[in-house]
Amino acid sequence: MATHICPWWLGYLLASPLRSLIQDPVKILEPHVRSGMRVLELGPGMGFFTLELARQVGLNGQVIAVEIQPRMLKGLQRRAAKGRLLNRIELRQGRPDSMAVQDLAATVDFILAFAVVHELPSPERFFTEAASVLKPGGRLLLAEPAGHVSSAHFEEELRIATRTGLSLLERPVIRRSHAALFAKL
Repeated sequence: MATHICPWWLGYLLASPLRSLIQDPVKILEPHVRSGMRVLELGPGMGFFTLELARQVGLNGQVIAVEIQPRMLKGLQRRAAKGRLLNRIELRQGRPDSMAVQDLAATVDFILAFAVVHELPSPERFFTEAASVLKPGGRLLLAEPAGHVSSAHFEEELRIATRTGLSLLERPVIRRSHAALFAKL
């Protein structure tokens, strides 16, 4: 059960370019995202990763950003418009209990869940929805902040993910994070 949801105003800090010194979105995403892909990002905040995802999917790709906080979505929309990337990004208002992505069944190539699953009331619900929208062979990169999420809690998230049909491929190293890469086989 989620105990804390990142306040909307913190989105400005999390989207700061200075964050790239610790967690470079290009380096984190480049091994997983290609031009033409359909990507789903859960909890994008104001778009720290979203804008880079939009660049990497190119003109023929799509990023679907699902956020529960309207003010975060507004901030992301402004930043995407300013960066001339809004035409590659679909903004969606999710709910705490669902990403509301039933229409995407088996059409998503890659999912990014960065520092967000620990805030959800049901990680099992998230991983079930994620597995349902991924194409066979699709991948999910899960990263949780090491300062907020204990190793034991992260290991439980991994167990939940595998119970929902995702296969753990590797444990990439991302600074200040616990991370795992899954695939739908």
